[in-house]
Amino acid sequence: MAILRRILVLIPLTWLIVTLAFFLVRVAPGGPFDKERKSSSPQVEAAIKRKYHLDESLGSQYLRFLGLKWERTENGTLQRAEGGLIAGDFGLSLKYRNHSVSDIILQGLPVSLILGWLAFGFALGIGVPLGVFGAVRARGWVGGASAIVAIAMVCVPGFVIGPALVLVAGLKLGWFPVGLWGGPMHAVLPMVTLGLYFSGRVARLAREGMMQALQSEFIRTARAKGVSEFSVVVRHAFRLAIMPVVSYSGPMLADLLTGSFVVENIFQIPGIGVFLVNASLSRDYPMVVGLVLLYAVLLLVLNLIVDLAYGVLDPRVSHE
Repeated sequence: MAILRRILVLIPLTWLIVTLAFFLVRVAPGGPFDKERKSSSPQVEAAIKRKYHLDESLGSQYLRFLGLKWERTENGTLQRAEGGLIAGDFGLSLKYRNHSVSDIILQGLPVSLILGWLAFGFALGIGVPLGVFGAVRARGWVGGASAIVAIAMVCVPGFVIGPALVLVAGLKLGWFPVGLWGGPMHAVLPMVTLGLYFSGRVARLAREGMMQALQSEFIRTARAKGVSEFSVVVRHAFRLAIMPVVSYSGPMLADLLTGSFVVENIFQIPGIGVFLVNASLSRDYPMVVGLVLLYAVLLLVLNLIVDLAYGVLDPRVSHE
């Protein structure tokens, strides 16, 4: 029942996020047809606005977006307008004419999902061992070196790492392709570029969690009973140390899946990040709201999964 209540709470929260995005993007300065206004007549501009229903009031546009807009037909009867959010239709893109937002998202989302999951695995595969090993050897030079490496990975942004990898590993050494999206080799440089920053964050969280776990009472009790250090770290401390990483993994995965627009632009990858940037700059209202909804759903669902994972890793956590 507790899980069902949490799922039901996601519905009004998602509606609130989408509603705010709908109105905020429309009250922002500028419009989707500002560049065309200088070269088109007022009649053409009015026809374009009428096609996309931008000549209606904000309230009417909002009801149409939700799919709750009722219109009077030629026979005088009331009929619900086609499309809308309740029908899974975000409308037509204002930048990519004659293409629906849903089709564009379905085109770019698989690419971003693949890249995001690869970067997620890379971040965990590098960050967790680096943080755990650094905590276990915290008093030696190995622990200090691992901490410095983690900080360096966090401090160097993707728009610096990406071009550096392209120059060295792509152009100079010729190990990997430097752009586009084809076979598995095309995903290596974008995966490292996107996942390196998050590897540093994961390493720092894993290090702090492991250091706190190693200082806990039950670890001292296990050592007093003669349990080997390997068992203390792997079987006892690791389960508690990984909790901060689990907590961070939900928002991290959402960021990786939908916030990779910098990496996608560097490597010319046809993911949704490119569409998000272009839609924001061109005031493509339906595209912006559709991508905000996608991001919100991913973030809320992944956070719910993280909360449930807490209960599996630590039975003391209650879902009530």
